[in-house]
Amino acid sequence: MSDRDFLPLSIAVLTVSDTRTAADDRSGDTLESLLTEAGHRVAERRIVADDVEAIRDAVNGWADDPAVDVVITTGGTGFTGRDVTPEALEPLFEKRMDGFSAIFHRISFETIGASTIQSRATAGVLRATFVFVLPGSPGACRDAWAHILKDQLDYRHRPCNFVEIMPRLDEHLRRGGRSA
Repeated sequence: MSDRDFLPLSIAVLTVSDTRTAADDRSGDTLESLLTEAGHRVAERRIVADDVEAIRDAVNGWADDPAVDVVITTGGTGFTGRDVTPEALEPLFEKRMDGFSAIFHRISFETIGASTIQSRATAGVLRATFVFVLPGSPGACRDAWAHILKDQLDYRHRPCNFVEIMPRLDEHLRRGGRSA
């Protein structure tokens, strides 16, 4: 694969749901299993209600924690009145990752066809922390991990990956933008 050593990341997992509990959080379980199998660490795992402030509080807390490299959320990306994860997080992103949504939908189309249009999966950077917003199904979490995140969160992946740019994500803060 590469002459580089694997660098494990610390990844926080947030399930957004009014109905899930730790006992039946299949999407959170799927993400935890996939990321630990890949060699990463679960920084923390939490479930919050479909509430803008609850979602923002959890993700902002992790973005402020230097021990958290990445946040992955699952749930709240549909079109019902309670689906508010993109509304909660996109305004916080310093940089949006439009390519994530495009690639996610291409991959998802292969699995569930045109139904992928019902997801508002998104991603961005918040205070030097990558944030990925996934639908609340185990299948969507598996697809996003297997076809996007697994490689992009692996320092050995070529031609490029997210890990190698992590040290530079906050350059704008060090150049006199905002104080870190």
